[in-house]
Amino acid sequence: MSNSKTEVITGKKEVTSVLTVRISKELDQILEEIKDKRGITKANVIRNYLEMAKYMITDQDSIRSLDDRDLIIIKRSTFRKFLNGLGEVAQMDWGLRFVRFINDLARLQGQLENIDYKLDLCGHLGFFNKFIDKENYILFSNKFGPEKFIEAFVYKIFNYSPEDDYDMDFTTAGIEKDSKRKKDYLKKIGPIERAKSYYAYEFARLEEK
Repeated sequence: MSNSKTEVITGKKEVTSVLTVRISKELDQILEEIKDKRGITKANVIRNYLEMAKYMITDQDSIRSLDDRDLIIIKRSTFRKFLNGLGEVAQMDWGLRFVRFINDLARLQGQLENIDYKLDLCGHLGFFNKFIDKENYILFSNKFGPEKFIEAFVYKIFNYSPEDDYDMDFTTAGIEKDSKRKKDYLKKIGPIERAKSYYAYEFARLEEK
């Protein structure tokens, strides 16, 4: 059962609903333990779980994406170890595979052009947390994966048009051996240093609001 009401949050009116749900004593105890561990209220624990409905579908026996594809949960360190064992071209390829999934989900929600939505989607699905510096550059943690994987992934987050390809010849060796390719790489990708342990790119900068 749900009842709608209006709450004032930071000066804005937002219509919210109050849900009444019966749960088992065991589940209630689990929520209590999570609340104590995280140092937040039980209401916030429950709210955080419900927020995930924006990004995935959960049943008792499965987790699925919003476009109904089966998902699994793996440790980020395991995923990163797998990527680090690949060559740069393969890392790029996996970056393009994963970003295609993100763009597909965003397109399904009518949010393909909404960079903020796609970054939030990445955060909620465990890819990386959104981190924006004071000059509106988006910073991507190197814990997400190796450089070429992140580079290809991030490029297509912003340049999602099918006609705008990420150049698979932008390997470290390929750039160093070919001055024209290096010039193209610096113009198209534009890697910059913004913070230690993070990658940043000239194209990955949010517009001033």
